[in-house]
Amino acid sequence: MAQSVQVTTSPSYEVRIGEGILSQAEQVTSSYSGVAILTDENVAPLYLQGLGLPAEAETIVVPAGESSKSFEVLEKVLERLARQRLDREACLVALGGGVIGDLAGLTASLYKRGINFVQCPTTLLAQVDASVGGKTAVNLPSGKNLAGTFQQPAAVLADVATLASLPAHEFESGLGEVLKTAILSGPEALSSLETDAPGLLARDSQALSRQIEACVSFKAHIVAQDPREAGPRKCLNLGHTFGHGIEHIAGFGVIPHGIAVAAGIGLALEHAATIGVLEEPDLVERVQQLSAALELPGSLAELEARYHLSIAREDLVESMRADKKNRGDKIHLVLPVRAGEMKLDVILG
Repeated sequence: MAQSVQVTTSPSYEVRIGEGILSQAEQVTSSYSGVAILTDENVAPLYLQGLGLPAEAETIVVPAGESSKSFEVLEKVLERLARQRLDREACLVALGGGVIGDLAGLTASLYKRGINFVQCPTTLLAQVDASVGGKTAVNLPSGKNLAGTFQQPAAVLADVATLASLPAHEFESGLGEVLKTAILSGPEALSSLETDAPGLLARDSQALSRQIEACVSFKAHIVAQDPREAGPRKCLNLGHTFGHGIEHIAGFGVIPHGIAVAAGIGLALEHAATIGVLEEPDLVERVQQLSAALELPGSLAELEARYHLSIAREDLVESMRADKKNRGDKIHLVLPVRAGEMKLDVILG
């Protein structure tokens, strides 16, 4: 049975979650003057036909992976839309993971100064996080997601059936964001995730639907309060400043985003305990156990061992200086006080 979450931004939009949801793309886009589809080489053969969109819809297929989050690829996608003479009443459909969603959202925000787009996320990471909230971006050589805009989608169709085809590392990447959201949500969400952990690893559709809905509902609540990340929405960056630094050192695409974030959460907990911000000391061990249950690295050391890397702390700190959330040369962190409560804008000393 499909579930629905309303994101009450301006404009508001619906997130539909369940099996077989992709087939609703035709109904969702029927009122637009034209439709184009942006997808990648891995996803197109698996799910393009499942959208049920007309054969004449322009389909743009880009290489899979972080390399497509670039100005070079962005320009090519924009040019394809222009050659099709799509007008301002057209719609762009993003079929794929977070890379496609980011690229499509930025394309839609720029083409003719803004057209609508629909997110059809096919990875767990995109379904629980990237497809909701309106952040779009491409990468720069200096860092991840440094060039982007805010562009809320017109709708999100999260089809749980697409998760069956995900490679293990991509699925685990999504679990990193599920873990983050549970910590942000509080003790009940952590208990629910602990209960659902075996089902998630087995890719049980009911466990997946429950956790995806929980993540989307939490993010929808936060985004509605703070659509442009001026205040409370900053909490969603838990583990991300450390995680982006790790990704930058390893090379974008080497370590999946959510796995780097999981290690970043471990570092955030460690730092929060060290400087006295953490007021729930048992949370460190609880998150480490939950990370293990989800087959995620609970620390930098575990991540280094998994990927045969050595990341010096001073190199990590230097890499973190490029994070877009910083001000001046100060590194700003989100640190846990307890499950469900974060301290924002903690400056790394």
